[in-house]
Amino acid sequence: MRLPEPAPDLRQILERLDPERIQVVFQNTTPLPKGRYLHWDEMRYRDPPPGLSRDEWWATVTISRAALMQNLPLLDKQGLPFRFATPSPVLIDLHHIDRDAAGQIRSTAGEPLREDPNRYLMSSLIEEAITSSQLEGASTTRQIAAAMLRTGRKPADHSERMIFNNYRAMEHLRTLKHEALTPEHILELHRILTTDTLENPEEAGRLRQSDDVHVVDQRDDAIVHVPPDHQELPERLERLCAFANADETSLPFVHPVLRAILLHFMIGYDHPFVDGNGRTARALFYWSMARSGYWLMEYTSISHILRRAPSRYMRAYLHTETDGNDTTYFLLHQLTTIRRAIVALHEYLGRKTQEQKETERMLAASPALRTRFNHRQVALLTHALRNTGEGYRVDAHQRSHNVVYQTARSDLLTLHELGLLEKAKQGNAYVFFAPPDLKDRLAAMAK
Repeated sequence: MRLPEPAPDLRQILERLDPERIQVVFQNTTPLPKGRYLHWDEMRYRDPPPGLSRDEWWATVTISRAALMQNLPLLDKQGLPFRFATPSPVLIDLHHIDRDAAGQIRSTAGEPLREDPNRYLMSSLIEEAITSSQLEGASTTRQIAAAMLRTGRKPADHSERMIFNNYRAMEHLRTLKHEALTPEHILELHRILTTDTLENPEEAGRLRQSDDVHVVDQRDDAIVHVPPDHQELPERLERLCAFANADETSLPFVHPVLRAILLHFMIGYDHPFVDGNGRTARALFYWSMARSGYWLMEYTSISHILRRAPSRYMRAYLHTETDGNDTTYFLLHQLTTIRRAIVALHEYLGRKTQEQKETERMLAASPALRTRFNHRQVALLTHALRNTGEGYRVDAHQRSHNVVYQTARSDLLTLHELGLLEKAKQGNAYVFFAPPDLKDRLAAMAK
């Protein structure tokens, strides 16, 4: 990866300007050149306003941003504070996230979901577990990984173990959302994420013991970031936890969504572990969002969005490091990611709602079947119509809908008795399969 060109030094630019020129240059200033929060590496390829050089243009932008900047209680490797600003694009994104992510989970029509939302949460946890692991090298397919998690099958290889661990970690964090974060919690989270995936098993749940860990671009092996000294990590982790646990009375005030993103940022910057830092960072983001009341985020997958453009994810870090610790670049990247994840959730809900309606219309066509199926069975039949030959186990159905084993077993046996599922034994458990002609069988029953 080509590293971003560092921003020009403001002091050197000003030293080259005489008083009259300074007056001309600073007649108009804006923190948003071309309407965006651009880094110098992007601005240097664009045409400046008439009468200004690119360096002078950058100076006007830097001066106008300085008035918006606030120092954070988070430090870089030199002990200098990271900073952030809240220009209008940040405020607009926060407005949308406040509106869309802190209420009930809703359909695209705006109505609260009437079905048990646990099956949507299950799908989301699976998606985040898979894509977060794929961002760090896991190489199994989504279908195989999802089947492993739904059925409870043991991981068969390193990639599946990464995904299985990520899923367990996301479930574990749900139990901690009302607790203050401690270094011990972060170490335990890392242990869950990396068990049986590291060359040295003793590194799971332990801060790195050396400085030979670097962030490398996997495409060309270029070193893009050198983390802080490993001896500083215990103190830095304590500082990070204090920041994560702060409330609205702390100064400076940091919006809860920005606080969650900055927690994510600092784990990536500090790189406190030999491996699994990205998964740890994204998992802690979810913990922070849940702790602040953004319940809808439990149903989204930010890693699904990040995986589409991993280089932009990395560049958001690099823009911060090459412009005076300005984390606004990373904040804007992640705010956009969150909003896209919410849109993806609503698109998913729209598809599922439509599929549900189509199945319900087919089932409702027959008075004899109208009340035969509960919403869990309708969901399974809907999925089976789109996935011919799919296998369903009682324990997987139980986890998907958060019901007791006996209820899940009754759901599947009833469908089997009606001829809508076929049954076969695999090992010590029965697996139920959707027959290839399921739609025809339903249609025949509906007459």
